Amino acid sequence: MKIDAHQHFWQYQPLRDTWIDDSMKVIQRDFMPEDLKPELDKREIDGCIAVQADESLKETEFLLGIAKENPWVKGVVGWIDLGAGDLESQLEELSAEKKLVGFRKILQGLPPTAMEDPDFLKGISKLENYGLTYDILIYPRHLDKAFQLAKKFPNQKFIIDHMAKPDIKNADFGMWSRKISLFGDLENVYCKVSGMVTEADWKEWSIIQFHPFLEKTTATFGVDRLVYGSDWPVCLLAASYAEVFDIATIFFSSFSKNEQEKIFGKNACRFYGI
Repeated sequence: MKIDAHQHFWQYQPLRDTWIDDSMKVIQRDFMPEDLKPELDKREIDGCIAVQADESLKETEFLLGIAKENPWVKGVVGWIDLGAGDLESQLEELSAEKKLVGFRKILQGLPPTAMEDPDFLKGISKLENYGLTYDILIYPRHLDKAFQLAKKFPNQKFIIDHMAKPDIKNADFGMWSRKISLFGDLENVYCKVSGMVTEADWKEWSIIQFHPFLEKTTATFGVDRLVYGSDWPVCLLAASYAEVFDIATIFFSSFSKNEQEKIFGKNACRFYGI
C-alpha cells in the first residue's frame, strides 16, 4: 500500500489561520479531499494521513469526520491538550475513533524547553497505553530536547516531521546534521521525508539541493524508519504535488523495490498502525 503520510485539509478562516500570511496567498483557500484525491490517483497512492493544522479539538473532530467519509484517508494525527486535567477521560473517549492514530503540537513555535514541561511530559506518558503516536514538529534548534524526550519514553512511537526543517535555502547543513545524528540508535523514532521545498528558496530551488539532507536522513534512520509525506497543500508555496513526489522518487530510484515500498507506504502503515 502506498501512503502519503503527511498532508492537511482545511476550510480557510483568516482570523483563525493567521499563520497563512499574505506571502502565502496560494494557500489562502479551502483544501478538501476532492482537491487531493486526483493527485494521489495519478501517482497510484492508496491513501494518506491527515495531520492537524489548527490546535483545537474541533480540528481533530473535523479531520475525523473527513476520514469517516473518505476511506482512503487512512489515519488522523489530531490535536489534544496534553496538559489537560481530564486528559485521561478525553483519551478514553477518543480511543473509540479507529482512524485516530496520534497527536501533534506545534512545538516549532515554542522554545525547546517546552518539551521539558511536566504537564506535557505527563501527557506524552499516557499515549502509549492507547497505541497513539506523536508527531514532533520542530526546527533544528529543538533537536537536543527532542532527543531527550524520545529517550525518556523508549516505548512511545515518535516521528519527526519534515526532517526537523533544516535550513535548505542557506545550505545550513552542519548543526542540523550533527543533531539529527543523535536519533540513529533510537528505534522508537521515525522521520518523515517531507516539507523540504518550503525550507528552500520558494522560487529558485533545485533537486540537487535536497540530496545532502536526504542522504544524511537516510543514513541516520535507515530505510525501515523513513516515511514519505507531501506536506500538501503547504508544499504549494514552492512546488506542485508532482514536483514534491518527484524529488523523493528520483532520490530513492536506485533503492531496491522492497526498500522503496517501505519508504512510500509500509513504514507508515507500521508506524501508524494502519
